[in-house]
Amino acid sequence: MLKIRFMGTKSDIAWFQKILSSNNKIEVLEVSELYSNKGTKKYYRAYAQVQKVNFKKDN
Repeated sequence: MLKIRFMGTKSDIAWFQKILSSNNKIEVLEVSELYSNKGTKKYYRAYAQVQKVNFKKDN
C-alpha cells in the first residue's frame, strides 16, 4: 500500500484522482477531502491510499 499526498489546484487534484481511479492496475482505497495550504488560496492538498491490483492467471 502507498500513501500519497497531492498538492495543486482543485482542478489539478480532481484530474489526477480521475486518472488513478481509471487505472485498472491500481485500487484506490481512500481519498481525503481537500485541505487548503497555508499562505495561499490557490493551492490545496489531498491524501490517498492506493494499492497494486494483483491479477492471478487461471492455470
